[in-house]
Amino acid sequence: MKTRLWIAAAAATSVMAIAGCASGPNQNLGTGVGAVGGALVGNAIGGNTGSTVGGAAIGGLIGNQVGRNADERNYNRQRYPQGSGYYPGNGPNY
Repeated sequence: MKTRLWIAAAAATSVMAIAGCASGPNQNLGTGVGAVGGALVGNAIGGNTGSTVGGAAIGGLIGNQVGRNADERNYNRQRYPQGSGYYPGNGPNY
C-alpha cells in the first residue's frame, strides 16, 4: 500500500513539474516544490492516495503561481531598472 502511495505522489509531482516547463525558472521550481509539499501535507492529513494526489495538485498550483509572480517581478526589474526614467525612483519597491 505504501508503494502505491509513493508512486501516486511521484506521478502527481512529475505531472505538475512537467506542466510548468514552458515558464520561467522560479515558476518551475515553485510548481515542483509545491507539489511535493502538498503531497506530504495531503498524506499527513488524509493518509490515503486520494488526499496525497489532491494535496500535490493544490500545492503545485499554489507553488506555480508564487513562482510566476517572482518571475514577473524579476523580469520587470530587469526591463525597467530603478532610476531608468520609466518609473520614478521614489515609487513603490516591490
